[in-house]
Amino acid sequence: MLSGIPALNHEEQQEAVEKIHQLMADGMSSGEAIALVAQEIREKHQGKEQVHVLFEDEDEN
Repeated sequence: MLSGIPALNHEEQQEAVEKIHQLMADGMSSGEAIALVAQEIREKHQGKEQVHVLFEDEDEN
């Protein structure tokens, strides 16, 4: 799967992780927390440089 995601600096990555952890501590599932933070990051970084990442399926032989 190929996905374009914004390029984040270290500080932005740390903020995202901390926000995900806080949302999970408040009772949100990990998937929901990640999806919410990812959407916020995409909206915040619209029009900026993106990194293209290739995710490989682990089940492929």
